[in-house]
Amino acid sequence: MQTPLVSLLIPAYNEEARLGQSLEKVLAYLNAQPYPSEVLVIDDGSTDDTRLVAETGFAARTGQVAARVISYQPNRGKGYAVRQGLLAAQGQIAVFSDADLSTPIEELPKLLGPILAGDYDVVFGSRALDRSLIGVHQPWLREQSGRFFNLVTRAATGLPYWDTQCGFKAFRLAVCRPLAEAAALDRFGFDVELLLLAYRAGLRLREQPVCWNDAAGSKVGLLSGLNGFWELRQLRHRAGQGHYDAALQATRLAAAAARPTPAAGAA
Repeated sequence: MQTPLVSLLIPAYNEEARLGQSLEKVLAYLNAQPYPSEVLVIDDGSTDDTRLVAETGFAARTGQVAARVISYQPNRGKGYAVRQGLLAAQGQIAVFSDADLSTPIEELPKLLGPILAGDYDVVFGSRALDRSLIGVHQPWLREQSGRFFNLVTRAATGLPYWDTQCGFKAFRLAVCRPLAEAAALDRFGFDVELLLLAYRAGLRLREQPVCWNDAAGSKVGLLSGLNGFWELRQLRHRAGQGHYDAALQATRLAAAAARPTPAAGAA
């Protein structure tokens, strides 16, 4: 099999009810693309039949898309699951997507295009830059809570982005893998951690407006939101203590090696 261009990562916790339909859509879409790809479902300690649904869906698949299930116990959190996927991915670009496909898989070119063009290393979906692309909004309180969390995130980290939490992000693995190895936040704050590390390493990041629809059955509740603020505090502490310094340097070196050197005499 060819080396995948794209590894699509789907972290899943107790998603037996909707994972099967999502995998059908994902596999149908990727099979229609001209590039080789793989799909990884990361079963994050589910207590239902999430793993069985994934294995059954993959066993019945047709076409050339490779597929694997990573499963472990107990539940560790979405951040931990995404990291396992990033470290296991074999593609040039790893994309993680929520299991409910709240951002439709058809939006994938918006993430891949800027990376394939050589202009960016990380491209992540945003609901904030063009709210006309939101089809079904979250309940008012959750939407306002998300905006408040992002304001706190900007103040606490210096990140200049307006939506760090959209579950649709793409990474050029040749330069981002050291960041995945160094990341440590397991739950709501993991998106901020990955983006902050990429930002501080000097990688080229793009916040990309995408279509998005709220899906019933979200695992994000009040406790998750409060945990996010706690993880922001952990992130600041870890950064201040230098826990990420070696990974940032490794990423800078990888990024420099991956970019073409200007020809001698070029302006």
